[in-house]
Amino acid sequence: MTKHMQTNENTWEIGGKRLSSRLLIGSALYPSPANMEEAIRTSGSQIVTVALRRQSANVKAGGDFWNIIKSLGIEVLPNTAGCHSAKEAVTTAQMAREVFGTNWIKLEVIGDQYNLQPDPFETVKAAEVLIKEGFEVFPYTTDDLVVAKRLADVGCKIIMPWGSMIGSGKGLMNPDNLIAIRKQFPELKLIVDAGIGKPSHATQAMELGYDGVLLNSAIALAHDPVKMADAFKYAVEAGRLGYEAGTMQQREFASASTPTVGTPFWHQFNEEV
Repeated sequence: MTKHMQTNENTWEIGGKRLSSRLLIGSALYPSPANMEEAIRTSGSQIVTVALRRQSANVKAGGDFWNIIKSLGIEVLPNTAGCHSAKEAVTTAQMAREVFGTNWIKLEVIGDQYNLQPDPFETVKAAEVLIKEGFEVFPYTTDDLVVAKRLADVGCKIIMPWGSMIGSGKGLMNPDNLIAIRKQFPELKLIVDAGIGKPSHATQAMELGYDGVLLNSAIALAHDPVKMADAFKYAVEAGRLGYEAGTMQQREFASASTPTVGTPFWHQFNEEV
């Protein structure tokens, strides 16, 4: 049995669900609904994020979109994209629970329209209310350790710090911050959300010990979204395998991989022959 096949047999738990894929994928920005469907299927992702506002914008278009999402047979993670206050996010989450029939919610409360940085104060406030109402909250936040602690304090079992600004494609701008959050909260499920631009970025996040990555633009805006979805599928698997195997420590000096003491075995073999 190949290692790839073994990886697919490894499952993990998040939000009360047991899954095999650690790639969470968005449903926006694709060239067409058919392209979105093919890319999501190819990615192997078992969680797709959906914006309530997009679903409700046009009844027919929303209905067609929702039918595609349902046909995928995977978990739906509604989000509160576009909200700028805790009150607005809570109301949107309540509506999403009715529309999509799930207590999962990706909590987004934007505090700055320029860089789409989440508002830490309103995010924590909304998370506390939603958790008391029985939601499984997936909060989108920055890579700030104190904010992560506040979210954990109000009951969040999942935290999703950004790699960098939404849609920037810059990758992990502050990996040391992400490492600090991982070390501080070994029992929480941590997902790197936003800023992932290349498959190598996803691999790096997984090598840090994160439980998964959530991305959208990197796949949807690629020249070939389906092929890019396939690339991210393997990138996430490779990163997780690397983390589980234990990557070698960096060194400040060179270390030859071939022994310099004694005779190389192939030289000795040639002499004997």
